[in-house]
Formats: sequence, structure tokens, C-alpha cells
Amino acid sequence: MRFPDDLLKAIGHKDDIRRDMTDAEIITTAFVAAIYFCGNHSNACSYIKDHKLIPQMLEKSRFNRRLHSLSMLINDLFHQVGMILKGSSNCTEYLLDSFPVPMCDNIRIFNVKLIESKEYRGYIASKKRYFYGVRVQLLTTKDGIPVEFVFMPGNASDVRALNALPFNLPSGSEVYTDAGYTDYTSEDDLFGESEIELKVMRKANSKRKDEPWNHYIKQSTRHYIETVFSAITYAFPKSIHACTWEGFLLKLEAFLHCIYFKASIH
Repeated sequence: MRFPDDLLKAIGHKDDIRRDMTDAEIITTAFVAAIYFCGNHSNACSYIKDHKLIPQMLEKSRFNRRLHSLSMLINDLFHQVGMILKGSSNCTEYLLDSFPVPMCDNIRIFNVKLIESKEYRGYIASKKRYFYGVRVQLLTTKDGIPVEFVFMPGNASDVRALNALPFNLPSGSEVYTDAGYTDYTSEDDLFGESEIELKVMRKANSKRKDEPWNHYIKQSTRHYIETVFSAITYAFPKSIHACTWEGFLLKLEAFLHCIYFKASIH
């Protein structure tokens, strides 16, 4: 997996020559853990060391400290790749949706120590159950390749994502969403400032009714959104083990990177 090394070289990143493992090797190990070991860094480190893929593999504690120190760099890499994809693609249609990532089962909420806040207790309408964790707001191309994301508390409404996502898209882009993103003010502001049109699926009592042909296009795209995001959530493990809140988010971000890599390869 040469992606991290190539990306770091492209942005002119310099490593400290005193370190045994490069930053690219640290990030690569985290991605290998996400793809093949359900996010288990210890197993990934052991496998890579035993097979001599990275001879100077660090011990678990040193590896975790190095990885945490690179959290901002990993985030920047994702968004920079997203900018390249958006700039090089001729497609102007994007999909926006969210999916929950629980930190624990609902019955174990009171035992969670990573973070304690009522904000992170959300509701999954499709499953008719509560969860404790984060809601990932993900913007993808029409082919399902992620280009922007933001982590929101579990009970945050989808509308809040309209102010949290950067929406660094080319002028004339169209973003298809479901009815949960209905916010007329945000729609008008986004179109007025960036000429980006939110194609929101209108509710029956909406003040802005769609023409029949427009409703049909949105309805068809809505089913496509569900298919794309079902494939994305299927790639996630049923549970993500982490000892700290920052570690949980790091592993979650590594999974998003791996979805991008898999989508790019296919």
C-alpha cells in the first residue's frame, strides 16, 4: 500500500531523520489494521513485523503515540485527496447522507468511559433503536467515493451538517440529499455564495414543492444514495474497540480512508 507514502511526498512532507519508522509507515500500518484486522493496531503491528514488511516496527505504546500525533495530518490527507478528486472529475453530482457508528450497545451506555455526554445518544429510525456514538456525515461522488466528512454527535440532526461540512465543490455542483436536510436558509445561502444547489427530497408538507419531473429524478437518486451508503456501512466492523475518544475517532477515520482506497481501486 503505497498511497500514504505517495501522498506525503506529493505535499512535501518531511520526516524526522532520527525516527526509526517514517510517518508514512505509521499511517500505512493504521490502514492495514482497518482493512484486515478490524482496526486492531496490535495485531496489525505484529503481522507486519513478523513478515518483515516494516523491519523497524515500533512497540504498541510508541506506535499509538506516534499515530495520535499524526491525527491532523491524516485528516488533511483525506481532504486534500478529496479536493484532487473534485477538481479532476467532470461529474458535478454528489451524494450526502449520514450513518451512525455506535461506541457500544445501547444497554451499555452507562458504562462508557470514553466520553460522557447526552449529545452522543442518538436514534436510528430505520432500526427503531437508540445508540451511543457518533453520526458520520459523508459527502461522496455519484460513484460512492468519499470526498468530505465530518463527525457529529449521535443526536445531531442532519441539518447541522450543512453548516459543518466545507462544501468545497465546483460551481454548478448538485448535492442530492434526503428530506432530513431540509433547511431553506442553508439552501439559499449555499446557492447564493457558491452556486451549489442542494437537491433535497421534499416532504409532503414542504413549502417548496417540486415539479413532477424533478421529484422523479430526486426519488430515483434517493434509492441510489441508499445503495451507495449501504455498501459503505457494510465495510465497517460491527464494533470499534478503542481505549480513548481520540483513538476511536482515529480508527473511524482510518476506515473512511480505506473506503476511499477500495472505491478508487474498483
